[in-house]
Amino acid sequence: MDPYITEWLNLIIRFAHLIVGIAWIGASFYFVWLDNHLETPPQYKADQGIGGDLWAIHGGGFYEVAKYKLAPPQMPKHLHWFKWEAYTTWITGFLLLSLMFYVGAESYLIDKRVADLTQFQAIALGLGSIVVGVGSYELLVRTQLKNHGIVLGIILIVIATALSYGLTQIFSARGAYMHMGAIIGTIMAGNVFFGIMPSQRALVKAVEAGTAPDAKYGLNAKLRSTHNTYITLPVLFIMISNHYPMTFNHHANWLVLIAIVLITAAIRQYFVLRHFGQQKPMIFVGAIVATIALAYAISPEKVELSEAQKQQQVTTEQVQSIIEQRCSSCHSDNNTDEIFTSAQSGISFTDIASIEQWSPRIKARVIDAKDMPFMNKTQMTEQERNTLAIWIANNAEK
Repeated sequence: MDPYITEWLNLIIRFAHLIVGIAWIGASFYFVWLDNHLETPPQYKADQGIGGDLWAIHGGGFYEVAKYKLAPPQMPKHLHWFKWEAYTTWITGFLLLSLMFYVGAESYLIDKRVADLTQFQAIALGLGSIVVGVGSYELLVRTQLKNHGIVLGIILIVIATALSYGLTQIFSARGAYMHMGAIIGTIMAGNVFFGIMPSQRALVKAVEAGTAPDAKYGLNAKLRSTHNTYITLPVLFIMISNHYPMTFNHHANWLVLIAIVLITAAIRQYFVLRHFGQQKPMIFVGAIVATIALAYAISPEKVELSEAQKQQQVTTEQVQSIIEQRCSSCHSDNNTDEIFTSAQSGISFTDIASIEQWSPRIKARVIDAKDMPFMNKTQMTEQERNTLAIWIANNAEK
């Protein structure tokens, strides 16, 4: 496929994914907040079957919201459903995953340094991991474990850790992270499709038939919705993780991912409890401390130059030659790379001044993290990285 067309498809699908994702997460967070803020209604409302109500003001108007214990006596003329936000988020997400990591498997998903896969093998393994991850969740959530949240949570973390480790052993680091995001995102959409919507249809059907709705349907929908709210922040992190190589490029990147999943879930727990009026600041403080500890634990080893290296003289011609050979195919005004046809991240190395301008970024990505060049597709050597390190260090001392 023409790289220019691919870029436009990437932009359109990613933008659509962002828009519908905001709609889904916004609605999800709002209804969790709403459910947790409902108050005991006055008696005349309780007599109508209302289990909780809430008053709010927004956009210059007052809102009165009421939730029935099970269902209203009869169906209203207009009933608003919330499902397409979830479905369109999953559809656009899968299209984006397919475009970047399946159509573009050789660029983004397959890392020959990790596993020498064919495009077909990589796609099969990617789709298989999603089926295994989602299937495991669905099997477990349909058992009595659903009534034992802590036990279920521990089992799911163990499965997630195994999947995370396995994916990092066969895919590029970015590809592994994105497939964990695809697994979690599919679980979330599956909760809507397999759990929430069937329960809501059963409630509506009971009201229309004039029979008493079974409380289990409402409880099942709420359980699935609760699960979704705790895994929303982890999947949001994974969506932006490709911008932060210090996480996915670490040698224990699978553990880093699980740590971030737990930290972000804890942050969500803090806000959920706060909805109930329970102030548990130590949960939030603990999450901050854990984040700082994680950042310290995975910090890259600083490249220490020996005295002999510090005395070496690296010329601008040497530096320009390395950048031209190893970096300019993706970072110039006229890229020669067949995939990345425009200057990536807006960084263009046109002369020594532009190289000096971006030298802190070069140090962070080329010398410390070593995630650039991208999957080392231009075969930069350790000697060349050391040469750049010496030049940057000598320049910093001037």
